[in-house]
Parts: sequence; structure tokens; C-alpha cells
Amino acid sequence: MKFLEDLLNKQKPMFEKGGKLEKLHYLFEAGETFLFTPPTVAGKKGAQIRDAIDLKRLMITVVVALVPCLLFGIYNVGYQHYLALGQADASAVDMMTVGLIQVIPIILVSYTAGGLVEVAFGLIRKHPINEGFLVTGLLIPLIVPATIPLWQVALAAIFAVVIGKEVFGGTGMNILNVAMTARAFLYFAYPTEISGEIWTYLGDASTVEGFSGATFLGLAATASSEGIPVAQAVTEATSSWAAGMYDLPNLFMGFIPGSIGETSVLMCLIGAAVLVLTRVASGRVIFSVFVGAYLMGLLFNLISANEFMKIPAHYHLVIGGLAFGAVFMATDPVTCTQTATGKWIYGIMIGMLTVIIRVFNPAYPEGIMLAVLLMNVFAPLIDFYVIQANKKRRLQRATV
Repeated sequence: MKFLEDLLNKQKPMFEKGGKLEKLHYLFEAGETFLFTPPTVAGKKGAQIRDAIDLKRLMITVVVALVPCLLFGIYNVGYQHYLALGQADASAVDMMTVGLIQVIPIILVSYTAGGLVEVAFGLIRKHPINEGFLVTGLLIPLIVPATIPLWQVALAAIFAVVIGKEVFGGTGMNILNVAMTARAFLYFAYPTEISGEIWTYLGDASTVEGFSGATFLGLAATASSEGIPVAQAVTEATSSWAAGMYDLPNLFMGFIPGSIGETSVLMCLIGAAVLVLTRVASGRVIFSVFVGAYLMGLLFNLISANEFMKIPAHYHLVIGGLAFGAVFMATDPVTCTQTATGKWIYGIMIGMLTVIIRVFNPAYPEGIMLAVLLMNVFAPLIDFYVIQANKKRRLQRATV
């Protein structure tokens, strides 16, 4: 690494003020600080902070936390492919190969399209190229189906960076989760490629008889509208080719159709452990999202006005993208609440809204996306009232 550092130091004058490549200074700076610790230090006077963490290390920690979901997602894409073909006994290597062929291009397109926009804005506005897209560029592929056209991934990444972040001033200034903005764009612009029975990559192969590519939430919404018990509907839909697919243990493990990286609750919890132990994400937010979803599920069980409401409350914790959204989306340090009490309110509301959207809006059975985006908007308001309430209590104590 010493050789690389010396090489960069020799080239550095060209990119500094007055150099031949001055206009590319921030592009060079982005590469340099990605590889090595930034050389800037605080002045001798004023506040001094000693901490190994900075924005770059924080973002890389999130990327590391996403690796379990990514690897499992790659395997599951291949597993679902061979399961749909009636070849569940295919080797793990074959499954990983199919998954890699489908997932890697999506990741490359996401990073390339969004990264180019980041660089362009950095050079035009003459501000440092931040590392936020290290995370966003990986989150976007994990929340879309493996069958999504690559040009749509590119459009979604560009839309998310421009409309979701740069128009507000760049990293740290956005009011909506950038990755969720990309998914919302796809959801409303190209609904046929992001909803329905599109979650299993089939290629040109023929499926086994009775195959259904619908998710648990899709089957539950259809069953509820037809007045059929959800448990009966999901069992019958998979009984001929994948018996037990929607049993609770399998839902927890994640061997089910769905977006590439969000099917496994177990992998999401491993990622949560990394984020919470390194203090990169708030455990309050993650836990409260699950609490909110569970309480809303219990309330619906008491009402039981339709078949969807009768789903056992704990099933809401393992179906759809709730776990992935709770761990990697709701905890976005920019768009979530900043106060301790606010984090509880914010998380519980996301969990409750997710279940409400699932049950009452069959057009959008996956509610975590809309719930997170909606609560992003309300996060500053929650913090405002929490702070006002705290100031009021302190003033009352001061006057006693």
C-alpha cells in the first residue's frame, strides 16, 4: 500500500489548484480518501474529536452489513430458478452461478449509472464526491427483482441520485431515503416489472406444472379479496411444486420469491447486529419497527374483518421486506429522527403503517416502502415536538 500511496502523492499536484487536471480534483480526492485516511486534521484550537470513524468508514460498515443479504440473495435467485423448473436438487454451484449471472449486472449498472451522476454533480458544483452512493448503489439492486431490465435499474439509480439527493444539496441533505426513492420510481413508472408474479428468474426454461411466482403478500392479498383463508391459499399455491415454502421457518430463512436481498430475515438480523454493535445504526429504530408491526397485527387479529387481518401477528414480521426495511432503510441516519424518543415513535409508526398498507391496499401489498418514505417526511416534525415537550418539562422543573 506504501507504493500506491507514494504514487498518488506524486500525481496529486496535477489535481490541485493550478495543476493541469485541477477540474478533476474532487474525483482524485474521492479515490484517495477511499483508499487512505484523509490527511485533514482539526486545528490546534477549538473542539477536538478523536475517532476512527468518518463518513467513508461508516458507509463501508453498512456495505459490510449488507454482504450476508447479498450473498444469500444471489444463492436464492438460483435456488428459486431451479425450484421453479422442478430441479430443486441442483448443486449449490449451479444455483450460485445463475444468481451471479443475474445479480452482478444489476449491481454494476446501479453503481455505474448512479456513480456517474455523483461524479458529474461533484465536478460541476465543485464539492467533494461523497461516499453515500457506496451504500445506495448496493441497496438499489437488493430491493428489486432479479428479472428487472437493466435499463430500468439505470433510470432508477439516476432518478434517485438527482431527485432524491442532489436537488436537496447532496449527501446529508436529502429528506427521503435515496434507495427507497429509486424503488418508488420503479413502482409507479414501471409497475409490471416491479409487482405481480415477476420475482423468480426463469430465462427461457419451462416451469414445473402448477408453478406460481407470487409472493406470500401477493397471495394473501388475492385470497383476502376472494374471501379465502390466507393459510389455505398459500398452501394450495405451492403444494404441487414447493410444499412448505411458506411455512414460518422457511419464511424466516428466506428461501422464497421476492426482491434479491430482502427475503431472509436471518440475514437481515445478522446485518442489524453489525450495524448496532458498531453504533452505525440505531437499535431503537430497528426494534420499534418490529414492535409496531406486531402490535398492529395483534389489533387486526382482534378485528378480523377480512382474511388478511386474520394472519397471525408474528407472520407480519417475516413476510415481505419488513426486516430489510427496518434494518437498512428506516435507520438511514439522514432521514430518520434524531431524538431518542423520536426514534421510538418513528419506528413504531413505520411498523404499524406497513401492516395497515398491506391489509387495506391490495394494489401495494408490500407496505414498507411507502411507510418509510411517509415517515421520512414526518421525521423532522416528530423531533420538533419531542424537543418542545422536553423544553416544556425542563422549564416546569426550573420554576418549581
